[in-house]
Amino acid sequence: MASSSPAPERVLQRLDWTVIRRLDGLLQGEYRSLFRGSGVDLAGLREYQPGDDTRYIDWNVTARTDTPYVREYHEERELTAWFLLDVSPSVDFGTVGGDRQKRTVLIDFVATLARVLTRRGNRIGALVDGGGTPRTVPVASGRMAVLRLVDGLLAEPALDAAPATDLTALLERAVRTIKRRSLIVIVSDFISQPGWERPLHLLNQRNELLAVRLVDPRERELPDVGLVLVRDAETGEQLEIDTGDAAFRRRFAAAAQAREAEIDRAFARAGVEVLALSTDEDLVGAIVRMAARRRRRRAVA
Repeated sequence: MASSSPAPERVLQRLDWTVIRRLDGLLQGEYRSLFRGSGVDLAGLREYQPGDDTRYIDWNVTARTDTPYVREYHEERELTAWFLLDVSPSVDFGTVGGDRQKRTVLIDFVATLARVLTRRGNRIGALVDGGGTPRTVPVASGRMAVLRLVDGLLAEPALDAAPATDLTALLERAVRTIKRRSLIVIVSDFISQPGWERPLHLLNQRNELLAVRLVDPRERELPDVGLVLVRDAETGEQLEIDTGDAAFRRRFAAAAQAREAEIDRAFARAGVEVLALSTDEDLVGAIVRMAARRRRRRAVA
């Protein structure tokens, strides 16, 4: 790790003071709004009610009784959480201050959730993809597990260029690796080669899934600031552009809108709700917003 990188312990201390304590007050411990886990011990059967998760229908009993029944489970006191993390070159982008790259937001968000989870006795593991073969962080519990995860993310090199990101490799690796039903938190900007929605759908069918998309406001709209030198984070190509050209700004916005629409369609095909996390958003406010949105969704399910 470069000497200029903050120590993992320092990162956790900062987040404990500036983020987690505020979350404890605002959420009052209701972190189940973000992640609830799933038990494995069968508690019993009951008749299906509109809004029940169809994955829990017991088809054998349903066939015998001609009435749909669903299985109910005792909730586990502990759960296993897997973080699927995209640290490919496109996450090294940010326009809000000098230290608010998408990578920085990813590290703070993941460290916060990992800390909250392990405080409650849960175990965490991770698959980290920097553009090559995904790296595995073994499942473990406790503060040391969080420090190990944060240390690995801080040490992950920022690449000048790499082959175009393909999230499919990360998600397919997760399908093969995660055998037991778990909480899965995938954090990415989802700027990727197409096709990743298929393994994402499979992971969502088998697990509790939280998909978080990293975004930056300047990826959608350019300000008029004259001539600027920009670099494609994925390819390393540099290009001078004139942001004072209104026609260019319109073309940029149209291309960004088309990209956003395709990403939205991919999530729809996967049957997954995605939550946005922007570089210009306060992390505490973003997590509270995510919890409220998931709480409302479950209330109407």
